[in-house]
Amino acid sequence: MKQKELSELTDQELLQEAKKMKSNSITNAVLIGVMIGIVIYSIVKNSLGFFTLIPLYFAFRFFNNSKEKAALEKLLKERNLN
Repeated sequence: MKQKELSELTDQELLQEAKKMKSNSITNAVLIGVMIGIVIYSIVKNSLGFFTLIPLYFAFRFFNNSKEKAALEKLLKERNLN
């Protein structure tokens, strides 16, 4: 969701979005751990190569999602919904 869309949500919808974001964060952390494990295994077995970079790209995409989470937390704090 974009910042513009987040500001249009009601308080209840924002709280639901925060719950979704929390569960997504846990899932993303597990997936990032798996991706890093794949990279380490790949480096140990075959050295650094093109296929080693693919899991790193996906890990970056999961980390990149934190901007949306920060915007949601900021909006929750503005509305005193912590």
